[in-house]
Order: sequence, then structure tokens, then C-alpha cells
Amino acid sequence: MNFLQEYRYKIRKSISNGFHFIASIFSGGFLMNKKVLVVVTNVSKYSNVNRATGLWLGEAVHFVEVMENNGFEVTYVSPLGGYTPIDPHSIEPEMMSDLDWKFYTDRKFMNALGTTVPAKDINYNDYSIIYYTGGHGVIWDFPNDKKLQEIAIGIWNNGGIVSAVCHGLAGLLNIKDSSGEYLIKDKKVTGFSDSEEKEVQLDKLVPYLTEDELVKRGAKYSKTDNWGEYAVADGRLVTGQNPASGAAVAREILKVLQK
Repeated sequence: MNFLQEYRYKIRKSISNGFHFIASIFSGGFLMNKKVLVVVTNVSKYSNVNRATGLWLGEAVHFVEVMENNGFEVTYVSPLGGYTPIDPHSIEPEMMSDLDWKFYTDRKFMNALGTTVPAKDINYNDYSIIYYTGGHGVIWDFPNDKKLQEIAIGIWNNGGIVSAVCHGLAGLLNIKDSSGEYLIKDKKVTGFSDSEEKEVQLDKLVPYLTEDELVKRGAKYSKTDNWGEYAVADGRLVTGQNPASGAAVAREILKVLQK
């Protein structure tokens, strides 16, 4: 099985699992509302080479499908607001599932991606969950965005959930808690692996490798096989490894909310 065949198989399996997940009614606990922030990139091109990038479509789609099916309201936010580019590699026919096509042809969804809310306009008190999507674009505009960091730690301090998938873990790298420690320090996480980056031959084109940066900040990193569905929950911090793991992150969040 080659890379594309394996990727499509894992995506179909992830979607199927998402459709069959039945969430219980949430009561008590720390869930203040059923509003989710989905963070997307504004970066459309690698900074050092003529290669297009942007949001990896499936990483938004598969997460959102599970959350909306469980009654959550989604708001799309980006560092600058407005248009989020879609990584053209994520919408090649061999990468697209039926669910991807459903969202891609949905005018309301695509309009939302074209009119994202700027981070500066978000009040973190209005949301209980933040989810950072991936796509290589986020490597450049997520890590040092102070407003996104403020939103995430605000949700965290309110008792909410901070989550990310794939390269979206870049958004978690520099978030610090009230004691000045990295939020991810000593916590179990996953994210796009060095081996996956090398398999797609992009490890020399990015300024850093996600797995390496997580480990440098003291996170307890783990992974499964390349392109396998994999998500990790450590309390209210929930992360997924790769494009096949968006729905898995959503399901882990639902499990956390039931505790």
C-alpha cells in the first residue's frame, strides 16, 4: 500500500468512527457553553520556496463534522481574519473523501473560510474549546501570535479545552500558563511526526519540525505509525497526530466532557 492509498484508507476509517460515535448529554463539569473556536492559517506560501500551502482541508472538516453532529457551534478564526487559503495538495482527488467533498461544495462552509474572524475580535469568555487546525502554513503564523495565545490560555484558565491536530500543534508551542511554564510541559501530546515530514520530503523546506519543538518544550510526545489515526488526551489538552486524526481529536474531546 503506497502513501496515498494508506492515507485514504486511514481517512475513511476515521470518518466512519466519527459517524458512529454517540455522545452523551453533558451535565455539570466545566463545559460553560457549546461554542468552539477553529483556528486556521492566513499563510498561502512557504516563505523560502515557491510552494503553495494553507489550511489542510480535512483537518477542519473531520473535526467540525463530529462537533456539529454533537450540537456544537463553530466559529472560524485566523490571526489576521478574512480569507484562509486551502492547501492545494489537500484537495487533490486522491486526498479527498466524500466528507471532504461535501464540505468543499458547501457554500456556507466555504464562505466561512473566506470570512474568518480576526483573533483580535475574539472574546475567549465566549468559548469553551479551541482547536488549532494544520497545514504547513500554520508553521509561520501560529507560534508567535500573541492574541491567539491569549485566547487559548484564557479558555484554559476558564476550565475549557485546548486542542490541536498535526502542524496545528505549532499554535501550542509558545503558550505559557500563569506560572510562566509552557502549557505543554510534562503533558502527553502528539502532532505531525518527524518521520511523516521526511516521508513527504518537506523536512528540509520548513523552519522547524513539529515533533522536535514539542519535545524541546518538555512535552511527552508519542505517535503511531505514519498516517495512522491517533489522538492523545491529557486532561483538558487534546492533540492529534496527522490529517487522519481530526475526528479522533473531536471524539477525545467529547470523552473528556463526559468525565
